[in-house]
Amino acid sequence: MCFKHLSAAILVSLSSSSVLADDEVSSQAAVPQIATTYINDSILPPTIEWHGSSEALLLSAEDEWATPFEQNGLKTSPGYDETFAWLDRLIAQTDKLKKISLGKSPQGRDIWMIIASEEGANTPETLRKNSKPSVLVQAGIHSGEIDGKDAGMMLLRDIIIGDKGALLDKVNLMFVPIFSVDGHERSTQYNRVNQRGPVNMGWRTTSKNLNLNRDYAKADALEMQHMLRAINEWQPDLYIDVHVTDGIDYQYDVTFGYNQPQGLSPASYRWLEQEYRPAIEAALSAQGHVPGQLVFAIDNTDITKGMSLWNPSPRYSNGYGDARHLPTILIENHSLKPFKQRVLGTYVMLEATLETVGNQSTKLRSAIKQDRYSYPPQLTLTWKKQQQEEGWDFKGISYRLEQSPISGNEVVRWTGEPKLYPDLPVIGNSMADIRVQRPSAYYIPPQWREVIERLDIHGIRMTRLDEPTQLNVEQYRLRQPEFSGKDYEGRQRVKAKAVLHSTDTLLPAGTVRIDTRQPLGDLAILLLEPQSPDSLLQWGFFNPIFTRTEYIENYAVEPLAAQMLRENPQLQVEFNEALKDQAFAADPKARLRWFYQRSPYFDEQYQVYPVLRQR
Repeated sequence: MCFKHLSAAILVSLSSSSVLADDEVSSQAAVPQIATTYINDSILPPTIEWHGSSEALLLSAEDEWATPFEQNGLKTSPGYDETFAWLDRLIAQTDKLKKISLGKSPQGRDIWMIIASEEGANTPETLRKNSKPSVLVQAGIHSGEIDGKDAGMMLLRDIIIGDKGALLDKVNLMFVPIFSVDGHERSTQYNRVNQRGPVNMGWRTTSKNLNLNRDYAKADALEMQHMLRAINEWQPDLYIDVHVTDGIDYQYDVTFGYNQPQGLSPASYRWLEQEYRPAIEAALSAQGHVPGQLVFAIDNTDITKGMSLWNPSPRYSNGYGDARHLPTILIENHSLKPFKQRVLGTYVMLEATLETVGNQSTKLRSAIKQDRYSYPPQLTLTWKKQQQEEGWDFKGISYRLEQSPISGNEVVRWTGEPKLYPDLPVIGNSMADIRVQRPSAYYIPPQWREVIERLDIHGIRMTRLDEPTQLNVEQYRLRQPEFSGKDYEGRQRVKAKAVLHSTDTLLPAGTVRIDTRQPLGDLAILLLEPQSPDSLLQWGFFNPIFTRTEYIENYAVEPLAAQMLRENPQLQVEFNEALKDQAFAADPKARLRWFYQRSPYFDEQYQVYPVLRQR
């Protein structure tokens, strides 16, 4: 029997004889009959039975304002049309909710954002008039990881219909129920086999097979371009990106993380660590959830080796937030926890977030301002690993290793039994590696239109030269380019050694100037410095500069080389030195190329980075 047929056989019938498992029944709700088991339960580790106070948030399935999640046994999540039909009905009950399209996806679906404010604001300008902080919550950037959509629908319902209306007294909520809308509709019961529900889950990537949480820096996806424009227009004070993780088993059901203290937004980090995390973890714990730091095991087969502390680059939401000084929280609910538990944990976290931001708005905005206007003289482009001073007490699950007759490897068998792993070592990318001095400005020639357009999408301020301008600037010469062996996220990435030198150059009219003393100046540096891992150069935007387009034939370079040696005795000394390299001496093409590169016929722009720096 094939896997799909085997899995389907495991799925309990939806007939009236079905009985819900005890841990899936709300104390308030009489839920409709539905499958007792997800189709992948038989191959996943044992689950820990859970009951928490947050179950009281659930409405009965028969309630007029039950969400589709509540109506269908707490195991399903509605499709795109059903989601917005339900939200439209809620929006019709109040002036406090407005629905705004951020733009259309490649398949033509609107990416909707719900604005919740006491004043019923429907434009960025009217929202900012109330002077309250705004929280932007997005669900479904990986559309199979959809907990945030159902949690947000419940929270909006309780703000408008229930007893949570006071949340809008001090804060505004911007809610994107489904970010990757096309991936969301590629829904099936056979997606995300490692995740306990919902029954049908969307696809990880967009309709063009791009991973949106690898796209913040390069902004190739149309969906991402819409989101970045929305961030620039609506200017949230806090950004929350809701995911569901995978990997190891542990006791935590809601984990979350953000930028590190040594990053580009240290004041925001302090606020998140000292004000935000304690409040959120207390709220989750009080409701019966087990919150924790965002965790990744160094070795999934040996927990005792410790945990990996993530220092994300700007391709990821929280790394991007660090670079643009927008406090950004990455929620990673635990995939092996039941869908009901994850949705309720997300609800509690979002509600506590609105309360905390409303009460702490002055401190939060002060931290953001400090980061945006600090302009550090040096920026770190790459980081090296080092062990952190303090270890973690990790609330794990016990396991055993078994020899697999299938793979021939040792495999982990999680037991479902809680186990504390005390004082585990923590390794993080937290030691500065490649650093650069902050330039006062960058110049980008007008022919690099795609690069200029991407920077504009990010919201980076630019001016243009009205006439040709002679300047003394710095420019990188690139050496030893290494192209990736395969496509990654739709692009051929490249790394190269970069050597900076001074040059006098005439910049043409239309050249773009980017001042780095602006709120997004740090982001501009990470996008334009060639050794930055998420620079537009490394994402392949400048790959044509690595192509040689003019050549010299051997019959011409031979007499040219002889002439060069006659006219320049020092060149003969340098050539003799080069011949000491046996590989070079044995390579006729390399020897002729050596002379060509030193001749006036050589392409002066070959492997020269066209973005210029002003000291």
